[in-house]
Amino acid sequence: MVWPVGSDIFTIFPESGKKGGEGNGVVPIRQSFVERARSRGWTVEQPFPWTTEAGESDLGPLDVSKRFGPDLVGVEWETGNVSSSHRTLNKLSLGLEEGVLAVGVLIVPTRTLARFLTDRIGNLEELKPYFRHFRRIRCDSGVLTVIAVEQDAESTAVPRIRKGTDGRAMR
Repeated sequence: MVWPVGSDIFTIFPESGKKGGEGNGVVPIRQSFVERARSRGWTVEQPFPWTTEAGESDLGPLDVSKRFGPDLVGVEWETGNVSSSHRTLNKLSLGLEEGVLAVGVLIVPTRTLARFLTDRIGNLEELKPYFRHFRRIRCDSGVLTVIAVEQDAESTAVPRIRKGTDGRAMR
């Protein structure tokens, strides 16, 4: 991921996202990741690969996914608060337990990056205390992992990353 577009590194505008109209958005960062994955043959917004008794998944689609032989890898890029991060880890865990996912990946910012993003974005440090719980998940095989991302640099010479118009992005 790079910022600004055309750069060769990710530079964040160093402003807290706690106040309305300040800080940086997360959706454009996620969208850049999704488009790059799509260009490399990943499926975008695939419905979660199982059905409920009602006939459809209530878990929402995977941001990106790809089959490697019989194994399905699902990746989610966090754009919500820490509760959203937990829901995503639960979704990926269920996929592993049920054997429909071979690998589940959640990408989150570190707290160092999160302080410049939309207020209350889920981040690695908030999730770490729960890792021992997720290590206890029962599955015959598979991997659940969290990847943390962080900026390469900070500069007021780069533009802010556009914020969304919903939830905490407005605050």
